[in-house]
Amino acid sequence: MAAIVSKTIQLCKAAALASRPMLYNMQYYARVELVPPKVSDIPAIKNGIAKLINGAKTGAYLNVTVREALLNTLITTEVLCWFFVGECIGKRHLIGYNV
Repeated sequence: MAAIVSKTIQLCKAAALASRPMLYNMQYYARVELVPPKVSDIPAIKNGIAKLINGAKTGAYLNVTVREALLNTLITTEVLCWFFVGECIGKRHLIGYNV
C-alpha cells in the first residue's frame, strides 16, 4: 500500500510539473483576452459595426475567399454551440424548462 501511495504522489508531482507551463500560458491569454472592453475601445467597436453594416448593404460579403467563408462559418458555429451549452446550463436540463 505504501508503494502505491508513493507512486501516486510521484505521479501527481510529475503532472503538476508538466502542466505548469501550460497553466502559465493559459493565465497569460486569459488576462489578455477575457478583459471587458475599455472606454478607449468603443470607437473601434463602432467602426467595426459600421463596416459590417456597410459590407452587408453593398454586398461585400460575396467577395470573400472560400477559406474566409469556412473560417467565418466555423466561428459562427462555435458561438452558437456555446450559446446552446449556456442554455442547457441555465435550464439545468437538456430538453425543455422545468416549469
